[in-house]
Amino acid sequence: MAFIALSSLAPAAQAASCKDASSGGLTIAPSDCKPVKKARLIRGVAYAPSTAPLAVKKAIAAANRIRNMRYVYGGGHSLSRRLDRGYDCSGSVSYALRAAGLLRYPMPSGSFVNWQKPGVGRWITTYANGGHMYMVIAGLSFDTSNMSSTGGNRWSTTIRSSRGFTARHPAGF
Repeated sequence: MAFIALSSLAPAAQAASCKDASSGGLTIAPSDCKPVKKARLIRGVAYAPSTAPLAVKKAIAAANRIRNMRYVYGGGHSLSRRLDRGYDCSGSVSYALRAAGLLRYPMPSGSFVNWQKPGVGRWITTYANGGHMYMVIAGLSFDTSNMSSTGGNRWSTTIRSSRGFTARHPAGF
């Protein structure tokens, strides 16, 4: 898949510059050469960090597939894993989490209020209430409310306030 291949290029280039980083007997501190843990957003496409677990990379790749699809109320809630004609907020998050193997079936936003583990996750956090939800994955926001401000893209580097939302995360992530 081109997405995963592309996402691994930038960290590899960074690692190469840190590999033999010495000059005049001075060496760059190891902390300066740590891989980036945040995803990158380039021209509307999210790229997972090379250090991300495979499930995170799969969730980001799936979210990229639907990032520009139109908003459709109730969209993305079919039990089929085929692409829908559009996705609502919880359908979008469900699609990405199902592709990563972190969710068995699509759920409405209200169901995510009690989903998995409470609090903010290391890699993935869902924010839900009875009327809306979004996800922060590897530091990027995946939210249908981003679509009007980002030219129809669900991804954004700007993360909305979590006030009024319940934060949950999949175990281990």
